[in-house]
Amino acid sequence: MRRKHDWLRETYRKSLEKIPERPVAHRTLSNIAPDPLYTPEDIGVLDPEYEEKRGFPGEFPYTRGVYGSMYRSKLWTMRMFAGFGTAEQTNERFKKLLKAGQTGLSVAFDLPTLMGYDSDHPLSKGEVGKCGVAVSSLADMEILFEGINLEEVTTSMTINSPANAIWAMYLAVAKKRGYDWKKLGGTIQNDILKEFIAQKEFIFPPEPSVKLVIDTFEWGPKNVPKWNFISVSGYHIREAGSTAVQELAWTLADGFEYVEAALKRGLDVDEFAPRISFFFDVHNDFFEEIAKFRAARRIWAKEMRYRYKAKNPQSWMLRTHAQTAGVSLTAQQPLNNIARVAIQALAAVLGGTNSLHTDAYDEALALPTEESATIALRTQQIIAYETGVTHTIDPLAGSYYVEWLTDEMERQAMEIIEEIRRMGGVVRAIEEGYFLRELAEASYRYQQEVERKERIIVGVNAFTDEIPLKVPIQLVDPEVERVQAERLARVRRERDPKRVEEALQGLRRAAVEGQNTMPHFVECALAYCTLGEMMDVLREVYGTYQEPAYV
Repeated sequence: MRRKHDWLRETYRKSLEKIPERPVAHRTLSNIAPDPLYTPEDIGVLDPEYEEKRGFPGEFPYTRGVYGSMYRSKLWTMRMFAGFGTAEQTNERFKKLLKAGQTGLSVAFDLPTLMGYDSDHPLSKGEVGKCGVAVSSLADMEILFEGINLEEVTTSMTINSPANAIWAMYLAVAKKRGYDWKKLGGTIQNDILKEFIAQKEFIFPPEPSVKLVIDTFEWGPKNVPKWNFISVSGYHIREAGSTAVQELAWTLADGFEYVEAALKRGLDVDEFAPRISFFFDVHNDFFEEIAKFRAARRIWAKEMRYRYKAKNPQSWMLRTHAQTAGVSLTAQQPLNNIARVAIQALAAVLGGTNSLHTDAYDEALALPTEESATIALRTQQIIAYETGVTHTIDPLAGSYYVEWLTDEMERQAMEIIEEIRRMGGVVRAIEEGYFLRELAEASYRYQQEVERKERIIVGVNAFTDEIPLKVPIQLVDPEVERVQAERLARVRRERDPKRVEEALQGLRRAAVEGQNTMPHFVECALAYCTLGEMMDVLREVYGTYQEPAYV
């Protein structure tokens, strides 16, 4: 049986050789110095299941964290989701957040960008810059990251159907500025399956959509090896009304679907799997959320090792970003949301997240103001530096309730994953309307419980005395559309039309012939092809998807 002192001497020591302990007082306010880790032997208990189910941080099955020293050495990345209006406006917000102590960038794109339309397209009218930043060409991307060292900051981009094109634009910026792609770190969300399940921002049918994702699996490790080319996202599934168990099961099922698609293409699992990342919601049920993260790591580790025969331990590690639950925020008594976000963020940290975004208290009303976004960031910093939860790794391990709940969530999630496998996989389940029916049932049940006051939402169905409060509203200037249209006109006027046509023809050939599209997306980006032009090529080749009506 492996002992704690073995782990300290081997795994923990090796972790510290890579990243030393942070130079802070790892002591309580009473000057008690906790060990980096506690196990059953610290209280004289023999647990025969400990190694199999819990194990040690940085070791299979990673229930207690994917890295040996976790927050003792390196805090989670504080990555605030930001983007609105023009590239200039968002660039300014990025710089202010970095100055305030944010440690990673996370880009929100507007609806036209998410749907693969240029800002001057008729369908974009009224939506430009509203729910994120407008990016229609390399010219926008260049401005978006002006004055930011792309080798020193990691960037996450929430983009799905046009993910290949947007990633190509980012890489084109790096190339033009002389950055080494092998030093770039970041993530593209690129999880199209969850769009069909929950968010519905798809363009192409499922099969070619998944093909585009696997193009990044094949091309990414060879060209941008530190980049996570997918963030398999349960967040949107939860926001659409699923339960925590459904979020856990469906997210991992999506991940396994991508693994199987990559294996069918002939890719080596240990080449692409280490760059698969995840993204989970963090809702109000404190212990359930903690257990969800722990169960997710264990399921992924076991399935990757035993089912998919991955041999590299990095292929077994589930590394995840987390975001506090936007759906839990209320327009009523909005300052209450500060408390909700703090509790959710603490659950994410106690669950061992590797990266975290905290929502602003005013997001149920409008885009966050600079002040509310800063408060959300400060919430993470207070948890990190003032609460003591980073002194020891996985401090709730051994709690009877947390361990039982972790096991139970794993059991229920695996039942759902096996059910999806019996149906023929995620794509088949999408086509049969399985996810839509299950989401409808779960969200309806929850709403009924709220309306019957079986679940209390403070300020909504109880304690509703209004507290006078005037919340400032962040609005997007309608002038954004004019600015974007003028920039697009200038791009089209000044670029080389021959290079544009050749690049788009190359992308078309790759799509028709089933080749990897990523090199062609990069060439299109460098030629200043617009996002709409690139997506229109694929619309012609793949067609567009219309979700059927399910009864």
